[in-house]
Amino acid sequence: MFETALESGLEWHSEMQAWRRDLHKHPEIAYAEHRTSQKVADLLKAMGLEVHTGIGETGVVGVLKGRKTADRHIALRADMDALKLTELNTFAHASCHQGQMHGCGHDGHTAMLLGAAAALAKNPEFAGTVYFIFQPAEEGERGALRMLEDGLFKRFPIQEIYGMHNWPGLPAGEFAVHSGPVMAAINGFDIRIQGTGGHGGMPDKVNDPIIIAAQLINAIQTIISRNLSPIHSGVISITQIQGGSGAYNVIPETVNLRGAIRTFYKADLELTYARLRTLVEHTAAAFNAQASIEFLEGASATINHPAQAEECYAVVKDLVGMDKAHWNPEPSMGAEDFAYFLLERPGAYIWIGNGGLDNSHALHSPYYDFNDEILPLGAAYWVKLVQSLSPLS
Repeated sequence: MFETALESGLEWHSEMQAWRRDLHKHPEIAYAEHRTSQKVADLLKAMGLEVHTGIGETGVVGVLKGRKTADRHIALRADMDALKLTELNTFAHASCHQGQMHGCGHDGHTAMLLGAAAALAKNPEFAGTVYFIFQPAEEGERGALRMLEDGLFKRFPIQEIYGMHNWPGLPAGEFAVHSGPVMAAINGFDIRIQGTGGHGGMPDKVNDPIIIAAQLINAIQTIISRNLSPIHSGVISITQIQGGSGAYNVIPETVNLRGAIRTFYKADLELTYARLRTLVEHTAAAFNAQASIEFLEGASATINHPAQAEECYAVVKDLVGMDKAHWNPEPSMGAEDFAYFLLERPGAYIWIGNGGLDNSHALHSPYYDFNDEILPLGAAYWVKLVQSLSPLS
């Protein structure tokens, strides 16, 4: 089975590279993946799959039944959307859309899943049914949730779901599998500080919101270090500060702060919310000013189900050997909306090595490019996972 899976990936390498580079050249952002989803749907239909489009606006689902009938329904998911990022690469397949770029490897994820679909359609030596999910709007726009709201798990009797992301810093040819947390939850917040503005040379006549903002930023950084358990991980980052008219001699009326919270556990998030609200309101009050905070719902933490993670780990060990199959490395504080699927169905989300951490591999870099050499291995993983999870008798 190992040779069959890997040979299947190698057989489709040139096609996957062509698909991947075409997608890279024509990136489309969240819910605008019209060309991408059409290409995916056309390819799946040409492979002989049953195809459903328009799920979660631009999502696509391909359905493939194995040669043996079984009550086994598993889903494999790839994301399709690009980033709002201007590409700085100059190679032939660089983005032709200004301000849009496949800077996270979703073009490669889509190509690998298409390659697996092609290989399994050609040799459907498995039992049960596989659903190939091509998801829109993963980059902060909650496309997974939109597909669920559009009835993904009601229309298709999916029992388990699996995902995979390329991982810079992990050598090509290697995999990483987590038995629990993989990626953090992310939740944004907006803070508004209301002071009284006036002349920069007469600070005694105003209530300076910039001073309050500075005090608050420092105080916020104590939440993780002094309130969260030291054995848990969390991050609070202030990512925007807005205030002032542009004049050098005018203290503004208001300052707005914006940032994000990243945690793995619900209790840690609730604690962070409570401490943030207290610090915002009471820091402003200490300066005889007012401040408010609004929390924005983001993606949940991506937490694997242990039994399904064990299945994935067994597959990658067989595929690349134990020395290249990493079990429970440190999770990432990045976020991934595959989390919504794992809240509804058991499954697992793994990493496939994409190579070193130079600019050509760093996620969200304007110089990023997916490593085409790992396409066959990624497709082989999908094929072997389907074969391993399906009862053959």
